[in-house]
Amino acid sequence: MVDQTDLSIDALSRVEARAELPDLIAQIEAANRAYHTKDTPEISDAEYDRLKHRLAAIEAKFPDLKPSDSPSEKVGGALAEGFGKIPHEVRMMSLSNAFSDEDVVEFDASIRSFLGLVADAPLAYTGEPKIDGLSLSIRYDQGKLVYAATRGDGNVGENVTANALTIADIPQQLSGAPDHLEVRGEVYMAHADFAALNALALENGDKPFANPRNAAAGSLRQLDARITAARPLRFFAYAWGVLSAPLAPTQKGAIARLSELGFQTNPLTALCDGPGEMLDHYRKIEAMRADLGYDIDGVVYKVDDLALQRRLGFRSTTPRWAIAHKFPAELAWTRLEAIEIQVGRTGALSPVARLAPVTVGGVVVSNATLHNEDYIAGRDSRGALIREGRDIRVGDLVQVYRAGDVIPKIADVDLTQRPADSLPFEFPTHCPRCGSDAIREEGDAVRRCTGGLICPAQAVEKLKHFVSRAAFDIEGLGAKQVEAFYEDGWIREPGDIFTLEDRYGQGLQQLKNREGWGEKSARNLFDAIAEKRRIPLARLIFALGIRHVGETSAGLLATHYGTWDAFETAMTQAEIGQGAAWEDLLSIDGVGATLATSVIATFHQEGERASIERLAAHLDVQEAEKPKSDSEISGLTVVFTGSLERMTRAEAKARAESLGAKVAGSVSAKTDLLVAGPGAGSKAKKAADLGIRVIDEDAWIALAHST
Repeated sequence: MVDQTDLSIDALSRVEARAELPDLIAQIEAANRAYHTKDTPEISDAEYDRLKHRLAAIEAKFPDLKPSDSPSEKVGGALAEGFGKIPHEVRMMSLSNAFSDEDVVEFDASIRSFLGLVADAPLAYTGEPKIDGLSLSIRYDQGKLVYAATRGDGNVGENVTANALTIADIPQQLSGAPDHLEVRGEVYMAHADFAALNALALENGDKPFANPRNAAAGSLRQLDARITAARPLRFFAYAWGVLSAPLAPTQKGAIARLSELGFQTNPLTALCDGPGEMLDHYRKIEAMRADLGYDIDGVVYKVDDLALQRRLGFRSTTPRWAIAHKFPAELAWTRLEAIEIQVGRTGALSPVARLAPVTVGGVVVSNATLHNEDYIAGRDSRGALIREGRDIRVGDLVQVYRAGDVIPKIADVDLTQRPADSLPFEFPTHCPRCGSDAIREEGDAVRRCTGGLICPAQAVEKLKHFVSRAAFDIEGLGAKQVEAFYEDGWIREPGDIFTLEDRYGQGLQQLKNREGWGEKSARNLFDAIAEKRRIPLARLIFALGIRHVGETSAGLLATHYGTWDAFETAMTQAEIGQGAAWEDLLSIDGVGATLATSVIATFHQEGERASIERLAAHLDVQEAEKPKSDSEISGLTVVFTGSLERMTRAEAKARAESLGAKVAGSVSAKTDLLVAGPGAGSKAKKAADLGIRVIDEDAWIALAHST
């Protein structure tokens, strides 16, 4: 089925549009409820803008299909329960959006066309940061604050007067103001205040806020004003509603008047003469975004002359005289404050960027991966430049994006903003945790600590891996508990987990007496550990944390060797690059020389081997399950070579395994059957030399389907 939202508007038929509209409207309305009513957005701003843009385009092409209550005719969302309602005498509207330089040029052209102005006629605009917060309207009569209301649905807002009175940036009394004045602006939360609020929430065991906008909106819309008073909210004024007398003849002048009355107004508001200066100001603000200390998501342009604003008037939900130029949704510029080196379970030294917090795609980002030392230097693993002249340094202004909407990464560096005294980052050649040499093998992009078990970082990460969900998955023993137990010397290696009850279940120093633990929780943990003494072979192999051995390859090793004793014996006997045990290991389909070398090396390192033996002594390792089959090939080792024409290699392998056979990747003395398709080469010759049975694809299919 074709996703209707993938069809261009030009290609959309009336029937397709009629079918798409209900679902499109439902998505937008759900997003409005989540964002405006619940303060918990479920989709990104970019996705919301895309849906609204598509709805408007469909309604423009097929106006007769537009419902009377279309979201395109609405502003904001439904009112939350529990608040009184306040009608807006002057409707609170939203803004249309610009996403490119071309959109801004087109906006200016449309203004000039409407007003009948030639292209080079003087026309001033104001440009100001678009604050990412919650809209608020505050009514003053005779200089006294009468009420404060959220935007709501644009016509009626929620009465949050008691909460607004707790915000220091909002004056309760004005001197020299018009008799009736409705000041409009944005309630927001600064980055530093947001971080402190979330730190307190975590300390109290509460759920942290996703971003400053959610925190500000959730704080303002509290039914208990005492909660709002405890939250660090701020307010920028930038507009007005009801006026008994003009503030000034221009937008810039009116903002200056609001500042004189005691309101905080944004100091980055500037006059711009035409699109060129508007775009210059946009880029200036975008570059300063990292250092503002609060979230913005674009720049708002407004015609400066208020008389021209009145002439231009309004569309159904937006003014003609203003537009919001949005920043790219998943990109942001911020300051790189530090580069830290983390050490993983395999000893890999991984650089992490510590950033001045910035919101990217609706999430506050303060860390980003820097991959490895070549990436920091602006080179690839072969030494070729990937960012000419753009090595990454502490103090740099860097562009951050969220790869796959998840992992923050650095895309670019603004060299014009680089501090004069900055120095290239020197990647450490010794482990920052244990001081051991950190070496980089030829062809490897990663530098690794050679400390092994003496390195506390590696030890802790190995323990975290050991108790992870795909490994031993011990309930009640997660990463946080592992760190605490390691720090206190209770657990130093995996085997220590299974002696924990003997050592800390009795006596003066008991688990139940630790902070955060009790008799019941301690008992539950000991029971959970006891349950995991019986463990499948594949899980144990994966849990060892051997480099290059993932869940899939652990399963392949378990299936091939069957038992722990057989696996351990084979790895003890194997020599890297030679011998029957090496050849047997390489014969496993899916196991290559790199993985084989890593496994053998682990079992030949004295300290690692001793640790593994201490662990195994506490375990009952289950034999790997084998497919039950009485087929002719059950128990045989099969190798496929050449091209298969009637089934894929994956299908052939799966069929063989389902019949109880082992599938190997290379021919050896242990191979029982070679299935050779067209193009079979050295494997066929080796099989012939060893006297191994060779059949073609037709014979294989007949054999595979004979049982």
